[in-house]
Amino acid sequence: MTKEHVIDSYGTLRYTIGTGCSGGSLAVQWVANAYPGIYQGILPSCSFPDAWSTATQFLDYHQTLAYFKDPSRWGAGVLWTPQQMAAVQGHVTIANSQVSESAQFHVVIPTDPCAGTTDAERYDPETNPGGVRCSILDAAINIFGPRDSSVWSPAEKKAGHGFAGIPVDNVGVQYGLGALRNGTISPAQFVDLNAKIGGIDIDTNPIAERLEADRPALANAYRSGSINETNNLDRTAIIDCRGPDPGAFHDAYRAFAIRARLDREHGGHDNQVIWEGPVPLLGDAQCETNSFLAMDKWLGAVEADDAPGTTAEKIARDKPAEITDACYDGVGQRLTSDLCGEAVVTTYRTPRVVAGDALTTDTNKCRLKPLDRAGDYGSATFSNAQWTELKSVFAGGVCDYTKPGVDQQGTIPWQTYQRADGSVIYGGKPLGAPPRSKRIRR
Repeated sequence: MTKEHVIDSYGTLRYTIGTGCSGGSLAVQWVANAYPGIYQGILPSCSFPDAWSTATQFLDYHQTLAYFKDPSRWGAGVLWTPQQMAAVQGHVTIANSQVSESAQFHVVIPTDPCAGTTDAERYDPETNPGGVRCSILDAAINIFGPRDSSVWSPAEKKAGHGFAGIPVDNVGVQYGLGALRNGTISPAQFVDLNAKIGGIDIDTNPIAERLEADRPALANAYRSGSINETNNLDRTAIIDCRGPDPGAFHDAYRAFAIRARLDREHGGHDNQVIWEGPVPLLGDAQCETNSFLAMDKWLGAVEADDAPGTTAEKIARDKPAEITDACYDGVGQRLTSDLCGEAVVTTYRTPRVVAGDALTTDTNKCRLKPLDRAGDYGSATFSNAQWTELKSVFAGGVCDYTKPGVDQQGTIPWQTYQRADGSVIYGGKPLGAPPRSKRIRR
């Protein structure tokens, strides 16, 4: 609507470039994939691919911190060092998770105060179950849909309707698996952590059971692009400005998660380059300006290409030779036509990657396989008692990350969530072909 207003006010646009850090990067990358054509080029920095694949990291940080920060939960003889905790989370310290917890987790708590509501209007599971739930999940109920009555909580039963479904899951996740395999943590620590990690309920209260994603909310998250599968993103040119993350929960790996998803979906990432540098989060003080100028040149070349081919093909073939991955010095000078590397921009991992997930990190609910005592744990060995406990914890099996996730599917572009009469279409439906313009004779 904004773009239409600009065109109506000022005339036809040659192309549109979106830019933003953190939530801005999330918005431009999600919109470019879910509504291809809005942007012709994007310049994300402090990258997030989307909100709801990142939510697995929110959840895992929340659950592991609750366990690590309460030694009374640790089993007899089980002790954790700060380095071992960090190894389970995939980082150098647990500071990254603490920043995430303090800055981000409150947005999924339905009783958290939000603008535009009073204390009397706000949801309370006992006194006001039908009140306003101040969570980003409930704000997106038209996308995810309400929960089925078969899983309603007491508050949902009192309210007489389901709350927004949760498209996040940790059933079968073997927390700390990589750290166990490389000998950083012991079998006793691994078993104790996974036996006690638990999950959260619809109100984010801790529960002993693992969190199981709601359906069809899970499929709707993929269909809507709320989990950005990048299957339409090859139609948009991308220059990602990427600096090191000093533990501020803007992980450098996320730029490469987008790249890994593009590689999986399209067999390559010709439409994406990453410019690294030493400036925290941003890479280089001049990256936004320099990348804008480069993007203008790139899109100008695409605009001038009248030869046959799709938008994705033109973006790939018309990319100027000098627009490549690059390393900058922090003040605008290009050092190399390649990435700076791990010594400058370290790409830490997530708890889910340590548990075996791929760098794509978009498996919000994994498919399960039986436990494999002989083949899944490297040189680590379990006592019979420990193995019995693991079988109880993972009675249905453990994550098989060699397979696509449950309900994992590509984003359906250009969906609407409203019928002509104004009623909601939960989960959305494709808008179909755009209407053809008609010339009006006067």
